Amino acid sequence: MTMRGWFAVVLHLLCTVISVRSDSSDHKYTVGDETYRYFDLPFCSPAHMKEKKEALGEVLNGDRLVSAPYKLDFLQDKDSQIVCKKTLSKKEVVQFRKAIIKDYYLQMYYDDLPIWGFLRKVEKEGKSDPNEYKYYLFKHLHFEIFYNLDRVIEINARTDPNAHVDLTEDKENDFVKYAHDEETADDQEETGWKYIHGDVFRYPKYKSFFAAALGSGTQLFTLTVFIFILALVGVFYPYNHGALFTALVVIYALTSGIAGFTASAFYCQLEGTNWVRNLLLTGSLFCGPLFLTFCFLNTVAISYSATAALPFGTIVVIFLIWALVTSPLLVLGGIAGKNSKSEFQAPCRTTKYPREIPQLPWYRGTLPQMAMAGFLPFSAIYIELYYIFASLAAEDHEWWWRSFLCGGSTGLFIYSYCLYYYYARSDMTGFMQTSFFFGYMACICYGFFLVLGTVGFRAALSFVRHIYHSIKCE
Repeated sequence: MTMRGWFAVVLHLLCTVISVRSDSSDHKYTVGDETYRYFDLPFCSPAHMKEKKEALGEVLNGDRLVSAPYKLDFLQDKDSQIVCKKTLSKKEVVQFRKAIIKDYYLQMYYDDLPIWGFLRKVEKEGKSDPNEYKYYLFKHLHFEIFYNLDRVIEINARTDPNAHVDLTEDKENDFVKYAHDEETADDQEETGWKYIHGDVFRYPKYKSFFAAALGSGTQLFTLTVFIFILALVGVFYPYNHGALFTALVVIYALTSGIAGFTASAFYCQLEGTNWVRNLLLTGSLFCGPLFLTFCFLNTVAISYSATAALPFGTIVVIFLIWALVTSPLLVLGGIAGKNSKSEFQAPCRTTKYPREIPQLPWYRGTLPQMAMAGFLPFSAIYIELYYIFASLAAEDHEWWWRSFLCGGSTGLFIYSYCLYYYYARSDMTGFMQTSFFFGYMACICYGFFLVLGTVGFRAALSFVRHIYHSIKCE
């Protein structure tokens, strides 16, 4: 029985987001997210390179697999075998030095079991000046395969530290400059809330945008719940490559009807009339910024020849999913929401003319409350409800947007932490790593903003309905 392995055509930085290490001296984390094809480095390439056909999730994950030059026959031991010989040019030596100094490692798959191996060895002992470091490239791999009956259960790849090539010569002329360029980088009465029972359920400004934000947030919240459920039942096991990305795309497309229904139904409850425009706003509120970010970052990945750049065929598939699944379900959900004929259940009658809002202290404004509500995420709901109640006690009945923004402000704090993490705790360098980190984290934090804003508003709405339900209004 012959079992051929697949050689991962990705080169990851030594510590990815999944595998993070910290240096004992400065406790800085080394994090990277660049992946490249294996043969982008000047290794010996086989005469006939067979590429593996990846699924959608694998492509989104940056996987590009080709057949390896190693033939490992089942139950057949091999002492040693030369795969190829190659003389490196000066340019190729420089390429390998760059990979060594940036701690690249290689990844392989054998019978769908992952294998990781290192490219290099760096001798730093007794040398304080980086210019005196020694750089070596491994040229031998030793495979250990463990099996049970006719099944492979584990495989390891080890390198021979004595079988290496010295790549230290002339590094001052070409690599040190490259490394240097990369590294330069006030109390109110508690009864005051009763006086605004005729205004507290007055509809908010920009109600179409508000309903669209609730619809998008509800969809993303549902997406999160489904992902957690799939994770609990074991769908995302370690060797199911790209399953998470595939699930995100498919579930997001299938839950677009929830966004359309929620946004359209709530917009009609607020007596909105232009439900078509509201539906268009709902469909573009999250997808629009995500699409613009993707276009920019994919262009960056293409310029770096990184595997994170999606092929044209994959982009077409995602577009077809959006055009044939996401958009129709969004429209159908919007039509169902428009025809639901549900009314906004307000326990108090809204007066014809709004009551004037008294002058509030600066710390009762929207922005200070957003900062306080999002500062401690684990107590965000408590702080939010406290300040919503304080606003009502101060006879401020414009609480709708404030409840949404206070709940969603946690997303802004998460992004602020990303800024701190990038500058203080990571060693990410280069325009590509920086743009990918901040670009995709902005999309993720924006999703958090919509989800938590929706939860915050729903919680505040239930609270306000409860306290005003018992008021007797003439």
